[in-house]
Order: sequence, then structure tokens, then C-alpha cells
Amino acid sequence: MNTAEALAALGVTEADFTPQQQRQLDEDGYFIVPEYFTAEQVEALRGAYDACANDAVVLGDLGIEPGGVFIFDLFNKSEVFDLCLSSRPTLAAAQDLMGDIRVYSLNGRNPAKGRGQQSLHSDVPRSHPTDWRVVNTMIMLDDMSEENGATRLVPGSHKWPALNVPDDNLAGEKAPAPTPEELAQFPDDATAPHPQEIKVTGKAGSICVINGHIWHGGTLNRSGASRRLLHLAIGRRDVPPQLDQREYLTPSLKNRSNPAQQYLLDIEDAEPAVPDPVRS
Repeated sequence: MNTAEALAALGVTEADFTPQQQRQLDEDGYFIVPEYFTAEQVEALRGAYDACANDAVVLGDLGIEPGGVFIFDLFNKSEVFDLCLSSRPTLAAAQDLMGDIRVYSLNGRNPAKGRGQQSLHSDVPRSHPTDWRVVNTMIMLDDMSEENGATRLVPGSHKWPALNVPDDNLAGEKAPAPTPEELAQFPDDATAPHPQEIKVTGKAGSICVINGHIWHGGTLNRSGASRRLLHLAIGRRDVPPQLDQREYLTPSLKNRSNPAQQYLLDIEDAEPAVPDPVRS
């Protein structure tokens, strides 16, 4: 199987990535599809998210958001998260931008009141202007507003030098040293508002697809309202994933996934490596 065959098997067509979305992803580095997932699908995803909330990990001082609470490895935690691979605009955009692709990671985040502010950052580095490595998608499980910690983006910044790439995403690679001209573009305070930033807001079920090189970051949850968000990242197939599904593969994920899903998860010829999680 190859990427084109896998996406075709999952029902992805040219209609899932419109010329307007293609232009916006190229020019601005993102596009939004309002209420892509149905209310029933969102409710199922919320239930699965809440069921594994006890598996959340608190990031240390070196993270983009020190003390931030994230849930990792969601495909192995519940079959409900397989719905994320039905985000056809994500898959179509990723293939268009990067060619051969696979899942890079699927994580969850829900900042508490008074939390959530992140430094502006790029998800991955790049070695030349078209070295695109990751397309990330924010799947909104709750309405996302400026009051509960909307993600901020700087349109067009995916074409700028990579900023504050998390160490875990460098995969041992040293980020290229910025030139003086590039340094002049970097903000003095990456946690402060950027003069060109916009806030991504939307109803539950909406998705925001971004070029992973765009400068972006979470903002403060001032209201305390729930802001559960899934991050589905699709990477170029030759780029090491953030989480290697082979190393965390459970029997349930292996047995239930179809050939197209297994190809995108890169587990076609892998055997389960860990037991299924036990839920109370």
C-alpha cells in the first residue's frame, strides 16, 4: 500500500481539499472547516477524552508550556479516537503538501483556568524553504473562544524561520542557526501577543488545519470553561514521528485497524508491543 491508496480507501477525494483551502494553507499557513465533526461524533470524542483524563502528563520546565497537562498516545487509549483519521481535509492537505505521509502524533489538551499560555513556536524545524514536515489539526471538542484559551496563529509565519521548536520534536537534529536577518524577526518575548497574530475560535466539531511550521501557541484560559482540544499531527513519512506507534502498539489497535489505517499509523507489519490499557 502507498499513501494514495490508503487515502482512497479512507474515502479522501480532491473535494476534501478545495482550491480556496489550498490557497489559504499556502499563503496564510492554515484553514478552518467549521463544525466538520457531527454533534454525535463530538460527544463520543468528549467521552473518550474524559475517560482517559487520568492518563494526562504534566510537562516539566523545558516544555513550551511548563506545567501544561497533555494526554498522549490517544489511538491506543480508545477506539473512539479512530474518528480522527476520518478528518479528510487534514489527510488531503497533508498529502498535497508533503507527499508520502503517516501519523506523527495524536494528543489532547484542556488548559485549566489561569493556565494555557504558551510561547509562540513552530512544531518542527526545516532545512530549506519547502522542507515541510508536519501538518497539524486542532479538533475542537468544546467551543473555543478568546475567553477559554483560543490558539493564536501568526498568518504567513510558516514561511519564516522556525521558532522555539520543542526539543522532543528535533529528533536529535540541531536547528539551523538563524541569520541576523532572521533573528530580527524573532519576538523579544515569545509569550507576549504578536502584532500580527489572530485567535482561532470556533464551535465544537470545527477543525483548524495548520502547516506545522507556522508560529502558534495557546493562550490563557481566563473563564475556566472547558476547552478540550485534540491535536492530530500528520508527518512526512521520512520524518521521525513524535510518538512511534510501533513501540506503543496494543493488541486492540492492531486488531481493529483496517489496512489503510495501519499504513498511516505505520504498523502494517508490527506486532503488539504493550498490553491494552485497563480501565476502571
